Amino acid sequence: MAGDELVVVGAVNVDLVVAAPRLPGPGETVVGPGVERHGGGKGANAAVAAARTGARVHLVAAVGDDDTGSGAIAELRDDGVGTEYVARLADTPTGIALIVVDPAGENQIAVGAGANAALTADHVRTALDDLLGSAGCVLVSTEIPDEAIEAAVRAATGAGLPCVLNPAPVVPAVERLVEVGPILTPNRTELIDLCGGPATDTSLAARQLGERSGAAVIVTLGADGALVVPADGEPTVVPARPAEVRDTTGAGDTFNGVLAAALAAGRPLAEAVDDAMVAAALSVEAVGARAGMPDAVAIAAARG
Repeated sequence: MAGDELVVVGAVNVDLVVAAPRLPGPGETVVGPGVERHGGGKGANAAVAAARTGARVHLVAAVGDDDTGSGAIAELRDDGVGTEYVARLADTPTGIALIVVDPAGENQIAVGAGANAALTADHVRTALDDLLGSAGCVLVSTEIPDEAIEAAVRAATGAGLPCVLNPAPVVPAVERLVEVGPILTPNRTELIDLCGGPATDTSLAARQLGERSGAAVIVTLGADGALVVPADGEPTVVPARPAEVRDTTGAGDTFNGVLAAALAAGRPLAEAVDDAMVAAALSVEAVGARAGMPDAVAIAAARG
């Protein structure tokens, strides 16, 4: 019998953020007033977003056996994320993301994968053998090796659990896993990559992707909201909530974490998407991937 916990499989990074007057062009240097350090990584961010809503969350990931990794784990624990399945790898640095943010909240990101690139399929399978019995949903992000992604998705779907696969970025494993039946949550660019070329009709492309997977497809559209294509219903557009945008870093991770937490709790897809949209809008009003991630009280208040 399925439980209601959420298992997240993905990356842990430390984000170094520079707020600059504009994003740099090729070969250009821009200067901001300083550097801020934040917790990051799509898996870790989504786990934090889910935990802040009150979900019981376990993260399956890897960090280096260094001070950066120790700090990353401590921050996750402080946010209520279970870290017993975060591997500590010797002679491997913890992942680092270098982020530039402009005054409109747009960003550029470069990532040094570090320990994330060494997360093994065996570690993922061992962790999920322990965790799936109490899980209600598994969320997988793709800043980790293909074999680890594939191990997670196949284990979750094989156990009959909802599996949210956030294809950011679209890596070869995603193409192999579409027919396995995960809930896919691409943005517009990722949808184009998954469909193999420019999509003039986003709704049609999402429906075609859903026909391949047999599961829901949710396309995040930024300020235009989200396109939801249920496995057995008509596409709908959920409008974005108004927000005073300061930094869009982590908005997608917030969306996916809150979505997966709601699905793990057994809530209908439409309700889960609505909560995720509210949470993502609230998250962009602070600098840093996690600084603006709301708790359940804030989400309920914003929904009215």
